[in-house]
Amino acid sequence: MHKFPVWQLGGLNIDISTFLAIIVTCVIVFTLARLSVRSLSVTNPSKMQNFLEWVVEFVHGIVASTMPLNRVKPFVSLGMTLIMFIFVANLLGLPFGIVTTHEQPLTLFGYTIVSEEMIKSAHGGHGVEVAWWKSPTADVSVTFGLAVIVITLVHYLGLKLNTKHYLKHYFEPFWFFFPLNLIKEISKPLTLALRLYANIFAGEVLIATILMAGIFGTPLLIAWQGFSIFVGAIQAFLFTVLTMVYISQATVHEEH
Repeated sequence: MHKFPVWQLGGLNIDISTFLAIIVTCVIVFTLARLSVRSLSVTNPSKMQNFLEWVVEFVHGIVASTMPLNRVKPFVSLGMTLIMFIFVANLLGLPFGIVTTHEQPLTLFGYTIVSEEMIKSAHGGHGVEVAWWKSPTADVSVTFGLAVIVITLVHYLGLKLNTKHYLKHYFEPFWFFFPLNLIKEISKPLTLALRLYANIFAGEVLIATILMAGIFGTPLLIAWQGFSIFVGAIQAFLFTVLTMVYISQATVHEEH
């Protein structure tokens, strides 16, 4: 397996490949959104406007399937942001990979990003292969970050919009169910993060394995990349749906 460049900045270990991929993902999503609303027209909509309208309707349907219609509107933009960001992030590692070989330590702005320990741990004695590009969601810290943001928002909205019944649900159906309900809440970010990470990471590991076969693995590589697009779309859809389900459970009184 390839190593990834780590920028040790103070007490932080920043994976440069992940950091770069996150920036690129944000740029792509922002560009798509900006192009979609650049020249809005009622009589002659552009292809990008039609695409945006389809995404809005699709996300509106996702949100509406989880909560009453009068609660849907405020969460459509959140759903669009999540599904577009995660979908693009899931696919970013498919088109190409950037791998360099290093026999000497490498520094950036005076900070070591390819250390002597990384080189020594490499097998073969020909230096360490460093991968500079991957899907952001193939990094567990990214998926956990997304999950923590989502669950923090869920608890905030529950306390703000449904305070009494949100707190009460921890003790339902009986007070001694509190530990189990607490475990359930803790498991939500874990399942959100690990489901997304495991599927994308496993796909990229398989791609790296297929590439070892050289030209003979090309047909399998093409097939798997096509399937990976489907997996990436499904995972973005599931993450968005579960987010809306959790928000609905926390904010809608009828769910309790």
